Amino acid sequence: MTRCCIPSVSATLLALLLGSVASAQPASAPPSACTQPADMAPSQLYGLWQLTLWPQEGGSEAAPASTGALLFERHPEYPGSVRGNLKRSTVGNDRQALVSGDVTDGEFNLDESADGVTMDAVWEGNVTPASCAQELRGIRRPAQGRTGEGPVMNFVLKKAPGWR
Repeated sequence: MTRCCIPSVSATLLALLLGSVASAQPASAPPSACTQPADMAPSQLYGLWQLTLWPQEGGSEAAPASTGALLFERHPEYPGSVRGNLKRSTVGNDRQALVSGDVTDGEFNLDESADGVTMDAVWEGNVTPASCAQELRGIRRPAQGRTGEGPVMNFVLKKAPGWR
């Protein structure tokens, strides 16, 4: 499992990509043979993912507490892993973080760090079986000892159109 977060894409590039999601052309229909969750390769994480977060206690996906995007690239130091940037809204401000993680046998794991050194949150989830490797669902929780990082949140990541 990778646990090193160093920026690989500038915040400006991420902002440009986020802006282009709204104007992206719809992706063509997925191939008839979808990737099964257990067969998802880390390279299938590369690209832009749209994020929705909502509190595990008393929240709902329909009324998210935070939305944003993750941009994943190949991790230069750990084959089979990804590294990237997270940008999301929160009450009163926007947050940016560096992320590093992987997908193995349909299980998705990610570390989040605002400064690239201290782990702020961990993400654990699964590839949604019917999504053709285009959706991930799970839980984002504060890293051990990081009580100020908010409540445990459910998340859904959906691959942005045009990034198949």
